[in-house]
Amino acid sequence: MLGKYLVVVLFIAILVSLGSALFAMLNNKKGGPEKTAKALTLRIGLSLGLFLLLLGLFAAGVIQPHGITP
Repeated sequence: MLGKYLVVVLFIAILVSLGSALFAMLNNKKGGPEKTAKALTLRIGLSLGLFLLLLGLFAAGVIQPHGITP
């Protein structure tokens, strides 16, 4: 159950990081490009971590995929 909450928290952190990068990009102040790059780098790291967490949870049997049935 904890794994599912961790997935949600990581997804929200990814969205916050993406919003931070957008804000830094639109706010054209000194240091803006560096802040944008750092935020996007963090987002990539969080996304990779989320992917690996999902793979681990699937391998452990905590989450189960389900298909769309017609």
